Amino acid sequence: MKKNEDDASLALKSLSSGRWVLAMTGASGIPYALRLLEVLFDLCEEVHVVVSDAAIRVMHEEHKRKGSSGRKLSRSQLSTEELIGRPDRNGKVIFHSPNDIGASIASGSHPCDGMVIVPCSMSTLAAVSNGLASNLIHRAADVVLKENRKLIIVPRETPLSLIHLENMTKVVRCGATLIPAMPGFYHQPTEIQDLVDMLVMKILDQMGYSLDLVQRWGKAAEEDTSVKLSMI
Repeated sequence: MKKNEDDASLALKSLSSGRWVLAMTGASGIPYALRLLEVLFDLCEEVHVVVSDAAIRVMHEEHKRKGSSGRKLSRSQLSTEELIGRPDRNGKVIFHSPNDIGASIASGSHPCDGMVIVPCSMSTLAAVSNGLASNLIHRAADVVLKENRKLIIVPRETPLSLIHLENMTKVVRCGATLIPAMPGFYHQPTEIQDLVDMLVMKILDQMGYSLDLVQRWGKAAEEDTSVKLSMI
């Protein structure tokens, strides 16, 4: 695990910075979002974060996430220090209220590379797939699609109804990329963090950042072959 983290840190230094929107909604899977935020904090020039009210509730009820006061985390306490233990001294992470429909990311004139919704609830998926813009998360996603930018959606629900599947089909046809919260096991995970890193690595791949947070398929076999050949 430590080697993967060291390799990822070295890789971060060689990647170009970017501007991304990260939205968290009220589905199970907040650890994916927090890990992604942790990586983007080191990687990107600017990250705009929108956390829905339901997502804050999930943080508290599912993951016992609390503020520094020990009480239930409130919207006013949202910060990189509270969420990932990293103070943001350079102001690169901007938090928005989902009710702030006039925020900068609500306009296509605001430059950004794309948006990730992780985890994505089925209600958020339905809103995005039908072009609704009742809050900042929906509007920002709509803007990203109309501007032909990258929209990555990480849905987390099971089982899936026909309505869910049709909404997924619709957003893909509109240009979004779906990465269901289905981590693989071929990297031989030994702890939950390995599963989280597997999915986050897949998200980063689609964002254009190639980081080996976990061992990729075939890489061990290739390295083993390389060692054997070098010994001949």
